[in-house]
Order: sequence, then structure tokens, then C-alpha cells
Amino acid sequence: MDQNCVLQRVILPRDEDPLDVRPLYLDEPDTVHCHVASRRSTTVPPSAKVSFATYFNAFPASYWKRWTTVDETVLRMSLRGSGRVDVYRSRPSGEIIHVEGHYVRSDGEWTDLELAVSLKPFEDGGWIWFDVFTDESPLEIREAAWTARQPLPEQTVAIGMTTMRPVDAIIALRTLGEDPAVLSVVKKVFVADQGPVKVRDTKGFAEAAAVLGDRLEVIEQDNLGGAGGFTRGMFEAIEHTDVDQIMLMDDDIRLEPDAILRSNAFARAAAEPVIVGSHMLSLHSRAKLHSSAEIVDLNTCFWRPAPGAVTDHDFAQESLRETEELHQRVNATYNGWWMCLFPREVVRRTGYPLPLFIKWDDAEYSLRALEKGFPTVSLPGSAVWHMPWTSKNDATDWQAYFHTRNRLILAALHSPYDVKNGIVKHGLKLTLRHLLSMEYSTVALQQKAIEDFLAGPSSLFDSLRSALPSVRELRAEYSDAQTQPSAREFPPPTFDQVRAEALLVPSTSKITTAKRAAKSLLHNFREPAPDAAGRPQMNVPALSARWFLLGNLDSATVSTADGTAVAFYKRDPKEFRALAKRAARNYRRLGQEWDQLKKVYRNALPELTSTESWRKVFEG
Repeated sequence: MDQNCVLQRVILPRDEDPLDVRPLYLDEPDTVHCHVASRRSTTVPPSAKVSFATYFNAFPASYWKRWTTVDETVLRMSLRGSGRVDVYRSRPSGEIIHVEGHYVRSDGEWTDLELAVSLKPFEDGGWIWFDVFTDESPLEIREAAWTARQPLPEQTVAIGMTTMRPVDAIIALRTLGEDPAVLSVVKKVFVADQGPVKVRDTKGFAEAAAVLGDRLEVIEQDNLGGAGGFTRGMFEAIEHTDVDQIMLMDDDIRLEPDAILRSNAFARAAAEPVIVGSHMLSLHSRAKLHSSAEIVDLNTCFWRPAPGAVTDHDFAQESLRETEELHQRVNATYNGWWMCLFPREVVRRTGYPLPLFIKWDDAEYSLRALEKGFPTVSLPGSAVWHMPWTSKNDATDWQAYFHTRNRLILAALHSPYDVKNGIVKHGLKLTLRHLLSMEYSTVALQQKAIEDFLAGPSSLFDSLRSALPSVRELRAEYSDAQTQPSAREFPPPTFDQVRAEALLVPSTSKITTAKRAAKSLLHNFREPAPDAAGRPQMNVPALSARWFLLGNLDSATVSTADGTAVAFYKRDPKEFRALAKRAARNYRRLGQEWDQLKKVYRNALPELTSTESWRKVFEG
């Protein structure tokens, strides 16, 4: 089989994968268990029906129809034994249509099978897959793939990875090197090593370096955040290689190697250059699709799932063929950089990322590329496993600074709407919610972020090195940012649990919400109970840490979202009033100066994203 014709290989779980990933590859009835001999070979047992209508093995035909020059796909496979192969397709509604089927009786010899399917009816959605049926004999399948009749142009990839977690990075690097087909398209792997413990000094590095050979280049640099690390990968690929594509990926992922081949093939087949993004599967529940297509709502300037996108879908509970909403094609406006591929031309014409350290750099870049005519496609069947967002709450920790500042920068640069009133209104509402929740460090960081945004873009490059130490120093001043391993480190709580249970009941109307907010606000102007600063009134789980509970307390231990620690929140009326006044002042300025700030940031954009500006950072 000509590898340049392969669009998507049919693959099976790796030996080290846990069993719960199996529904992503095989749709087996409870009474059937296929024997997986290798990544490309499996045996369907006698008297069984097994479907390959799965996340990794169904062919996302509508995406190939919409964005590429491929007008049909050919299922090619080798089989041995007896059975039947049936090809099906779906419509955008999820309706299933039989396409074609063949019996196979090979009498011990390998038989090659080809089944062609036109992509003509897939404009709005639909997948293609095959099912296998056996009678009294097993049927072996090997080297199956969705292919094109015409070869795709050859294009090589440079991978850019940034790391603060060398153990995770080495696992990803070793996985990269395990498949010759992947290595055939990967020309360079740039690792921007920004952590205190170096990748070269970490167990397993020698093995990873051995499988990657001279493809691997580890670059040790200051901690410049995700933006500085990923931009370093882009910079090295553009300046020092002739690769056609640059792929960025996180270090704290578990990699499906074929995602690289699929993104590479899709970009090679694209009618016009597109950014090719990969989905996020949950590292905690491995059969769960956590994040697929995403957009930035430029009216509110927040990211969210794209219209029609499915989130947190568990394929172990409901298969692809059973999930109607998964069959429509969904349009994204950006893709997270847990894995994302960029054709060289996109980078050349769009420039480099903004120096934002972390947060919003990926969204801003795709919006800027789209303005240049390069859309983002979040490609089903190309994915990595990553910790889901629900397992952390980075909007309230030290990252709150970067969330706030960088969202304002994106809004100033790209929103076509008059968003200042909405930003001010939402910001004040959010500030009150955090203050009622005794999250004083979060409010302090958000206000610093607004003040730095108001100061203009001139210090953004300097902030790559200075912002994080400054943020950590500020946050350390507040007790809600200081953690202990467990609530057992503090005296037992004193608050009435029954009353707390009543406070956690959500409001059913705006009037009720307003009354509760007024009551909580009055409570926060009173002096706290004398013993509250030394003894928490409640131990509050992360899921219960809502303003309408915390706003009625004088102190509490609150668990972190990942369950690894607790912080001791203490109500402070003086701090409450000071931060509230600061927020009111800053948001007033933001509304008054917004139109001018938009001009300042937009005028600065070419310099902030230029090769020479980033060259000074890296080569300095």
C-alpha cells in the first residue's frame, strides 16, 4: 500500500494502553472480544459482529469533503479467514445507510479487498465505517486503511514541544519514536526545556534520544511560558529547517501517534492551507471525548464549544453510531495547542504568537490566521489524552492574571463589536462573586492584570520573564492562596452543617439571587467572628465553593479542584472594601479608555509578532 495514498490507518490500542480505551478503537458486543495481535492486526472470533464505527477508526468524511481535494476514499485491507465486510455511511442526522458489502472466504491465504466510497454527499456531516461479521470461522484483518486513489504531496513535519514536566515529555517523545510511519514524516522535534529539572537529566531521556536520533533537539531556555516555548518551536522550524508543517503539542499528554499522520495527511490534502487541530480526550476517563471543536465568542470574548460540538462524551457508554449529534460537521475558530498543526505558509503570513506567557495565545493566533484567510479545522479521529479542564480551576489561581490580561488583549485586537460595556459589566459581577467567596488573591491578580493592560503593550516582551514571579509574589500575600495538604491541618469546623446545606440550594429566580447577594454583601461588611481567623467554620469541597455559601461564612477551608490541597479562606472586610474600590476604579478607566487602547494594541501587533522581536528574546 502506497503510504502517500493513506488518509487514515485503521489502528488498535497499544500494548501499554489501559483497557478503557478499547471503545475508541473497536465497538464490540459484551459477549465478543477480538484478539488484538498488533497496532494494525486483529482477529474477529467466530459467530460475531464487530463494528469499526469508532472514534479512531470511522472515517470523518464530511471534514475531508469540505476542506480537501479528495473526492472519494477507498477502504483497503488484507483479510484471512471467512466472514463478511460491510461498509456503512451516516448522514448529518445520524441516519445510517448501507453502502456495500462483500463475503471473504480465503481458505488460509491473505485476500486484499478494496471498497470505494464517494465523498459527494458529505457536505454537512457524516462518517464512513465498516462492520465485520463471521460465521463458524474467525476472520483476521491487517493493514486496513482509508486511502485515496491519487498520492498526496509529500510534506514533512517539525514538532515543537514546551516542557516544565520532563517525565511527561519523555513519555511523549518515546511514543513519537515507536512507529516508523510517524518517523517517516517527522523531520525534527524541538523541545523547549523551561523547567528547573532538565529533560536531559531525567530518567528515560537516553532511550527517547536513541529512538529519535538526530531529529531531537532540546533547547534549554528561561521559563517563557507556553507562548515562549511554543513560539520557540515555530521559530526553530521556520528559521532552521525546510519542513512544510509545524505541529505544536503539550508535554503532559498521552499520545496517539497516528494523530500526527492524520493531521499531516489532512494538511497535505487541503484545498487551501488550513490549521489542523486535534481533539482532547480525557486523561482521567480514557474513553471520553472531553473537548472537540471550540470557538471564541467575539461578542463576549470568551471561548466555548462551537455550535453543535459535543463535549464530555463517553464512548464506553454510547457508541459513535448511537450518538446522532456526533454526525454533523462542526466548524471551529481555534484549537488548543495540546496538539495543533500549522502549514509553513500559515506561519509565514500570520507571524508568530503574541508574547502572552500562557492563556489565550492559541485562540488569538487562530483568529489572526483566520483574518489572513486561514481557517482552523478541529479534525475528528486526531486526538491526544490530556487532563480535562474540569479537574482544575485555573481561573482562580495564579493563572487568573493571565486569563484576565490576555482576554482583554484578544478582545482589543479582534472583536468587531463594541464590547467594552459587556466587559465592564461582566468584570464587576465576577469581582463581586470572588469577593463574596473570600478569593481576595484572585481579585488582586485580576486588578493587576487590568492595570497592566491599561499600561499598554510596550512591556509584553519583558513580562515573559517578569510576570510570573510578580504574580506569585503578590498572591503569596493572601491566605486563600496558601495551601496545606488536607483540612486535618486545621482545627475542626464550627458551622451548622444543616444550615450550610440549605445555603447550597441554587436560586430559582433573579429576585431570589438578588436577595441572597444583598444578604451576603451585608454580611461581608460586618466584622467576622473573633475565633474565625484561627478556626474554620466549614470544610468546603471544591464543588461546593460557591459564593452563596462562602458569602455567609467568616472562614472556611476550601479544597483545590484537583483534590490535592486545601486553602484557609478568611473574611476580611477591610480587604473587601479596598479591592472593591480598586476594581470600580479600574473598570471605570477600562470603559473610558477602551477605544484608544484598541488602536494602541492593533498598531503594536506587527512588532509583537515579528521574527526580529522574538529573535531578540531567543538569541538576545
